[in-house]
Amino acid sequence: MGAGIKYSEFKMDEAATDFQKRLKRIGKRHARLEHGYVSVVGEDGLIITKPKRKSGGFPLRVLATLVLCFFGFKILLISQLGPEGYATRVDLLKTGTVIEQGGAWLLQADPVSLAVADGINKLTL
Repeated sequence: MGAGIKYSEFKMDEAATDFQKRLKRIGKRHARLEHGYVSVVGEDGLIITKPKRKSGGFPLRVLATLVLCFFGFKILLISQLGPEGYATRVDLLKTGTVIEQGGAWLLQADPVSLAVADGINKLTL
């Protein structure tokens, strides 16, 4: 300790710093609880409030649903138009604007879509 600082002053300073740290920690916890919380009864019988978990930033389920809908739409078109008619329409898109060419690239027939569309046609006929 320094020459002019007494032991009691040092303890008071340390206590004030600890108190400020505790206040900061409590403030952060309250800020997290503002966005919702869940009350849980612990093993010892105490009721503890925990902040609700944040949902993972990007909704993976929504993306998966969109991809499935896209492939379902593509399969439906292939089964209704037939592989040749579908290929003709995709080729027509390839001669269009940049956006249409991008759509043609996305909509080009793949082996899985052709096989599923063929299976659907066999079931309905």
